Amino acid sequence: MAASLHIAGIRKIYGKDAHAVEVLKRIDIEVAPGEFLILVGPSGCGKSTLLNIIAGLEEPSEGELRISGKNVVGVAPAQRDIAMVFQSYALYPTMSVADNIGFALEMRKVPKAARVKRIAEVAAMLQIEHLLERRPAQLSGGQRQRVAMGRALARDPQLFLFDEPLSNLDAKLRVEMRAEIKRLHLLSGITSVYVTHDQIEAMTLGSRIAVMKDGILQQIGTPDDIYSRPSNTYVAGFIGSPTMNFIAGSAISTRNGSLFTSKGGGEFTGCPLTGEGQLGLRPEHIRFNADAHWRGEVMLVEPTGADTFVVMKTASGNITARTAPSVSMKVGDIVGMEFAQEHAHWFDAKTGVRVPAEGLSE
Repeated sequence: MAASLHIAGIRKIYGKDAHAVEVLKRIDIEVAPGEFLILVGPSGCGKSTLLNIIAGLEEPSEGELRISGKNVVGVAPAQRDIAMVFQSYALYPTMSVADNIGFALEMRKVPKAARVKRIAEVAAMLQIEHLLERRPAQLSGGQRQRVAMGRALARDPQLFLFDEPLSNLDAKLRVEMRAEIKRLHLLSGITSVYVTHDQIEAMTLGSRIAVMKDGILQQIGTPDDIYSRPSNTYVAGFIGSPTMNFIAGSAISTRNGSLFTSKGGGEFTGCPLTGEGQLGLRPEHIRFNADAHWRGEVMLVEPTGADTFVVMKTASGNITARTAPSVSMKVGDIVGMEFAQEHAHWFDAKTGVRVPAEGLSE
């Protein structure tokens, strides 16, 4: 049965007194059995430290950590029944693929017949049956990462931990391995926690995403929650590529409703704020309309194949729009823009916290 994971009030402090640095600031996360949780954030946000605490490689300064209801703070890594896949493959170079996969089983004194059966099952799951007699030096990067996952999976752990496992792979292999990891999780059903700085990995892999910054959990939710209802400007700007556009300004109440005026003079209706704030617009929610009052000058056109990104200079700052590749534009063109009101995001200027628009379901 898949394990649950309960993280309550976890803090991690390095150093003492004036030299103390708090890298995790009371993290609270509940991971349901069979869930695939992504810890995402920039370098230094504390995500790998939290993963190491779950693994038992580091101890928390404060807080509680329970796996399937059992408090494991102070419990040795070997006693936690977890498996971990690292950024480096960490394979034994003198062993065959089969021996690498079965090494942990051998250390646990699993009978040879049972080991051979389990190695075959895992190899079939990872589609590497034809590689079992090879050595790591004879494998590609993607194949080595499959072997590393197979070694962890062979133990049938109650918790699977991934520490940026795809960072060493090229772009094509990363896409392939993302699909492989997702398929593997669906087949195994093992509760998994995956650390990455790549928001594309986070969005495509996770059943839920925990966004971190400076040791603080900013938001946790489904990929749709994080993308469509970001809790603050940090999450809104971190998740999404290209990043969300932000327009600073202030809102006032008028006879016809609230009116948001940007610092460049643009006017936008339907704002739930009063006073200083920011309007956030995803690039895909900006449409080109020759008759629109909001104007901009094309500064850059970036074809990517399926989409074209257009960067425009406006009185409210630079704006990036995502459009179809069939749209013909060139640098220097003056274009009109508009956006659908239901896709606007409004943020308080002081706190950066998102303010839901009136009448829209959250």
